Amino acid sequence: MIMITVALLLSLVLCLLFGVPYIDFLRKKTIGQYVLDLAPEAHAKKAGTPTTGGVFIILAIIISSVIALLMAEKMDTTALVILITLFFMTLAGFQDDYLKIKGHENKGLSPRGKLLRQILIALIPAIYGMQTYGTVVTLGSLSWDIGLLYPFLAVFIVTGASNAYNLTDGLDGLAASVGIPAFLACGTISFMSGHTVVAIICASVIGASLGFLKYNKPKAQVFMGDTGSLALGGLLGTLAILGRCELLLAVFGGVIVMETLSVIIQVTSFKLTGKRVFKMSPIHHHFELCGHSESRIVVEFATVSLILGIIAVGLYIFL
Repeated sequence: MIMITVALLLSLVLCLLFGVPYIDFLRKKTIGQYVLDLAPEAHAKKAGTPTTGGVFIILAIIISSVIALLMAEKMDTTALVILITLFFMTLAGFQDDYLKIKGHENKGLSPRGKLLRQILIALIPAIYGMQTYGTVVTLGSLSWDIGLLYPFLAVFIVTGASNAYNLTDGLDGLAASVGIPAFLACGTISFMSGHTVVAIICASVIGASLGFLKYNKPKAQVFMGDTGSLALGGLLGTLAILGRCELLLAVFGGVIVMETLSVIIQVTSFKLTGKRVFKMSPIHHHFELCGHSESRIVVEFATVSLILGIIAVGLYIFL
């Protein structure tokens, strides 16, 4: 428990320290966000805001995790697999951001290219999880051996979480605020089930996310970009797999699932009927166009995420 606290506090401090020089660097190099034409009109004023803030978030997470894990004598293969997966997801996200910046428009990697990278990276924790823990998935006291389907499920979870977190990163402070309760629930469940490594890394993510909010709260000084959102989403999926709470991810990650479903529903409805279900998707833009302020949406979504996290922990304890 002490090392979990150390990881959280250390990542918080590191993120706060790294943020100032990195944002100054981005401003000097004029590395800013290019806003998608389809975004709400209010987002036009965000053009030029420094992006790729995920760099100092991930750096804080990796450094604090390594220090805490070494102090706890828990730097094992599981820890390395998690951190390696995080590193490669960060590289994929950074490449996407770099292409957007280089091209002076909100178009980075092609959807196919991005998905291919995510799948290849997701194979790392998927194969390791299957070799280490077998092919059984659990939900409280319930369990199912899904055999050869397990690696497909694991890859789907990691890539799905990565893309879902990316979709959620659309308002100032939203992704970090929604992610904190999700990682808290994942860490709590992992700690109770004896997966201390996962719990320590979850704590590092929470600390870094809290630190990042200082720079990302409205009006944002920096965006995490795909560098941060693809990596953090992929990390959440990876931690759920290696913390053996794969199925509960659908609960404590319910908000990012909702964001993804809103896009699927919107696209499907428009293709089949020519009509839109929401004013805009992902769903946070729908509420924005309904007149809700960004701050209100962030608070509401973070509250829902916290409630879902509590429910997930409750399901783990009582099922």
